[in-house]
Amino acid sequence: MRFQLSVLLLFLLLAVWSAGSSGQSSTDPQNFPAGRHPLPGEASSPEDENVARQQKEMAKKANLERHAQLQRDTDKLFQLSTELKQYVDKTNENVLSLDVLKKAEEIEKLAHSVRLKMKGNN
Repeated sequence: MRFQLSVLLLFLLLAVWSAGSSGQSSTDPQNFPAGRHPLPGEASSPEDENVARQQKEMAKKANLERHAQLQRDTDKLFQLSTELKQYVDKTNENVLSLDVLKKAEEIEKLAHSVRLKMKGNN
């Protein structure tokens, strides 16, 4: 039981870590608002360029905030999994502590949240 739980936690942490450390692609906003695309040879107006620049800055800021939240959440996930391991080490094969179940549920919820944030679904 302990070995299986440890392997499961290790797999979960590795999955979260590898997904967080892989390159995150950011999409640049379109240079033309409302789906309008330039015709060949057409230049965008300074106002369009200003809007595009502001959109790009906002997207960059949102991505930085999401990344910072992911870092905090994965740190918390690591802390919780360490605590869970300590709880499991204190129990024996015949006793499963309520604290162990609560900690596992907390880890599960946080891992789900991290996965959604990595997909960009907040």
